Amino acid sequence: MRGPHNIWRLIRTGATLERTGAMAVVLEAFRAPASIRVAARLLGWPFKWLGLKGDPALPPATRALTALGPAYIKFGQILSTRPDIVGEELSQQLKYLQDQLPPFPRNVAMKMIEAELEVPVDQVFSEFSEPVAAASIAQVHRARLADTGEEVAVKVLRPGIERAFRKDIDAFYLIARTIEIVAPQTRRLRPMDVIAHFEGVVMGELDLRLESSAAAEFAANTEKDEGFRVPKPVWFLSGKTVMTLGWAEGIGMNDNAAIDAAGHDRKVLAARVLSLFLNHALRDGFFHADMHQGNLKVGADGAIIAYDFGIMGRIDEYTRRVYAEILMGFIRKDYRRVAEVHFEAGYVPADRDIDEFARALRAVGEPIFGMDASRISMARLLAYLFEVTERFGMQTRTELILLQRTMVVVEGVARSLDAHINIWQVARPVVESYIAKNVGPAALIRDLLQTARVLGRFGPKLPRMVEAALIAQADPPKPLAPPRRRSRWYLIPLGVVVFAAGVGLGALI
Repeated sequence: MRGPHNIWRLIRTGATLERTGAMAVVLEAFRAPASIRVAARLLGWPFKWLGLKGDPALPPATRALTALGPAYIKFGQILSTRPDIVGEELSQQLKYLQDQLPPFPRNVAMKMIEAELEVPVDQVFSEFSEPVAAASIAQVHRARLADTGEEVAVKVLRPGIERAFRKDIDAFYLIARTIEIVAPQTRRLRPMDVIAHFEGVVMGELDLRLESSAAAEFAANTEKDEGFRVPKPVWFLSGKTVMTLGWAEGIGMNDNAAIDAAGHDRKVLAARVLSLFLNHALRDGFFHADMHQGNLKVGADGAIIAYDFGIMGRIDEYTRRVYAEILMGFIRKDYRRVAEVHFEAGYVPADRDIDEFARALRAVGEPIFGMDASRISMARLLAYLFEVTERFGMQTRTELILLQRTMVVVEGVARSLDAHINIWQVARPVVESYIAKNVGPAALIRDLLQTARVLGRFGPKLPRMVEAALIAQADPPKPLAPPRRRSRWYLIPLGVVVFAAGVGLGALI
């Protein structure tokens, strides 16, 4: 489905933003420079009549994103957690996207459940409610098991959601390719790889069997975490398009007024949500990667309840140690060590000046160290970080996208609960505990033992491997003739079309 025909979708995206009034709102929220504002309006205005109308009852940005489709809604959900970047007003508008989207009919959901589970709904559920929450990919119904009386949440995918997502992702590929052609300097950010990563994440989210598995693993990992609960899946009532979990009763974490009325301490909750995320990422290497307020509740006992496990992140032991050392370096204000870790991990090209990089990192850390969140401009910080990555030739690490994105979202959730939270103060005990156990002599001995175990498994195969290597060295294979190059003249018309679109759309994007 990829190709120039997706230019139509991009034109309609700009036209929809213009028709709904979202273009001006978004440009203002991101403080776009005058040149970008003029270019975007000139590109959007002539095609305004082609845009989707959306729901006139919704605010402009929310109206545009809901009309454009699920992938755009996902983007809006992330922005809704960052009022410090997009502004308080736009952030509040976008929270509608977290779990208040228009649902599809109850009878359609029941038919989908019966088709998936091959059993009548009234045979397994004695009660089955109207939708209680609806998001971009699925909606949730409250139900009661017929045999035990246990209350459960039944999640059902939206009809046709996979096809809708694929259309959006195809258009995103064209955006990424156009950006690479029009602005070659962006290739270090690997936009095509980023979209491919996003596609993999989303396609996994559309199989609820994988989400059930993630929920079970996450529940097992966090079973002993104080003040945190994860509903467990009901496996025999779960499939690809349907998932059944234990019901989680609580107050949505996006409702500060209700949290205060219930007597919960928001400062405690803010610190807990941040420290829990760090613990899960560092201790387990498996973390909830979609932790916006719409996926979190506060139980009657003050515990944080997480749900919606469609997007989970996993990082290996080495990456966890790198991440912990970078955080610890910032906490200790040891910017030279932070720079060294970046070079050792290959995040910065070896030909760059390590002292200059350390100085740039100091300019990042010093203005925010010891500050409460209300005195930190995350928008300016992210802008400067982008400048640093460009200056030192740092490429996007697709394996870290979920970790970095979730850190931004979680920090935004913590800020929404406690505007004066000191993120370094909260992070310090978690990071120090991890480093004490995993960086040092004890960790070295553990690594050596693990290496010995791995090598031991290859012991019986070593003689044959050595013999095969010696034979190959004595009689190397003859090199194959290089394949004949195929003509690529047919790509010229396509390139012209994409370039023409890119010149116009680059500024808008």
